[in-house]
Amino acid sequence: MLKYAKSLGDELVVGVDTDMKVKKDKGHHRPFNKLEDRIEILLALRCVDRVISFDSREKLEKSIEDYAPDYIVVGADWRGKDVVGSHYSKQVCFFERVGDLSTTKILGYLK
Repeated sequence: MLKYAKSLGDELVVGVDTDMKVKKDKGHHRPFNKLEDRIEILLALRCVDRVISFDSREKLEKSIEDYAPDYIVVGADWRGKDVVGSHYSKQVCFFERVGDLSTTKILGYLK
């Protein structure tokens, strides 16, 4: 998905939930990796130019407003749902999941 998103423009900015937000949304055993580590992993990818973190819908929306991106790329599971900040971009693109993997499923395999 990140390579696809990068192919749409000159700069790819990736938004990442803070640890506090992940814990609130997914439970006290999450996130599996700390925010700093997740950011470093993303920045190590050639296609990622910048990573921002957010701890609320409002902060994410404000970041999107500030960047005013041409495209927002989200997973296809968001099709038909409210995509945060979509009105600040020219187009929302939906990316189909590759395979059947998710962090939740991977962590389930470890139990």
